[in-house]
Amino acid sequence: MWSLTRIASLRLHRPAHSHGFACSPISAASNIRAMQQPVRHLSVSGTERVYLEEDSRDSEVDSDGEAAFIETLRERRVHADFSRKKLAIVCSDTERAERTYSSLPLEDREGAVDAEEADVIVALGGDGFMLEILHRYLSLRKPFFGINCGTVGFLMNKKSRAASNLLERVQGAETSIIHPLQVDVLDDAGETHCVLAINEMSLLRQTRQAAKLCISVDERTQMKELICDGLIVATPAGSTAYNLSAHGPILPLGTPLHTITPISAFRPRRWNGALVPSSAAIEIGVLNPRKRPVSAVADDHEVRDVVSVCVRARDDIPIELLFDHGHGLEERILCEQFIPG
Repeated sequence: MWSLTRIASLRLHRPAHSHGFACSPISAASNIRAMQQPVRHLSVSGTERVYLEEDSRDSEVDSDGEAAFIETLRERRVHADFSRKKLAIVCSDTERAERTYSSLPLEDREGAVDAEEADVIVALGGDGFMLEILHRYLSLRKPFFGINCGTVGFLMNKKSRAASNLLERVQGAETSIIHPLQVDVLDDAGETHCVLAINEMSLLRQTRQAAKLCISVDERTQMKELICDGLIVATPAGSTAYNLSAHGPILPLGTPLHTITPISAFRPRRWNGALVPSSAAIEIGVLNPRKRPVSAVADDHEVRDVVSVCVRARDDIPIELLFDHGHGLEERILCEQFIPG
């Protein structure tokens, strides 16, 4: 019998041939040891430890009765959370984000681990902070769950539920997979800058002079000269951001397309941009770059005095974003198309 008196520990594992949980090869009786202080649920090397309270009466668990012992735990509703995820929580330095962090359940804050050890990285901030965190931890290939403490929060989840159990929200979340752009920028000094853009790559004029650009797709020139304030190449995930403000089209998530959108096009005046396959390489040359200097911006990374840019998809880099059930990125992009201007 198990009651609320003394703490004991039982280590369980899942055999490869079984759908349930069984005791380790060491007998359950020898694997039970008395503990003096309560210990929270831990994840250890892919296995889980369940901390139970042993009756003050001596209890013996026969190695032959391990299955019956496990069934007793089930019957008494002693539940082992074998799907528990370890969370890393990163917070922007704004007052609003810090208040949100303070409102999180104590068990979530105390149980947080470093990003390298986590199963999920939780970001508290706005869309800009989320992009920063995605770039910072992209190489870890972890899922990201954002809580909006900014303005729009398109990549984030609602803050109103922040005080609820964070772990339950993460474990019940739905997944959206996005892919970044590879942006290779050649500057006037002959240096090549290779960066990733999750939302979009923007070319912007640096001075009062309009930019003059040449656009090629897969090494074939499509527009010999575009006079404009700039140009945007956006992913489906980024099509609702700067691209939409420049009157570019919204691309449903998963669409194998990228959008090329001009910013204040002067010649040709009525050109509204183009949709190109995501498998294509988009090359943009700057005409007369010394007289008409242009900068390239990939999310938060800027290169000035640009000579040329090559943009292509990186389908080999999946970015996993987590959203509360029923509020996924696909649904948000769809609803954005029906918002009155």
